[in-house]
Amino acid sequence: MSLEDLKTARRRTVGTKQTLRAVEKGNVLCVFVARDAEPHVVSDLVRLCQEKDIPVEWVETMALLGKTCGIQVEAASAAILK
Repeated sequence: MSLEDLKTARRRTVGTKQTLRAVEKGNVLCVFVARDAEPHVVSDLVRLCQEKDIPVEWVETMALLGKTCGIQVEAASAAILK
């Protein structure tokens, strides 16, 4: 999936806590993680996605991910929901 898919998704999460919760519930199609996010912030999310076989797309910066999601702050992760 692409950033354009995330931008136009009707249902999505923004932020690591919200995205991690959605992954735990099995409600996620694809997760997007910023390359410049602090590893301790996103490592549990990436590990859980690997365990649950959920694709992870890497985005260059947190600023780009936040902008794509339509928020005015940076975002470490986001997801498209089922």
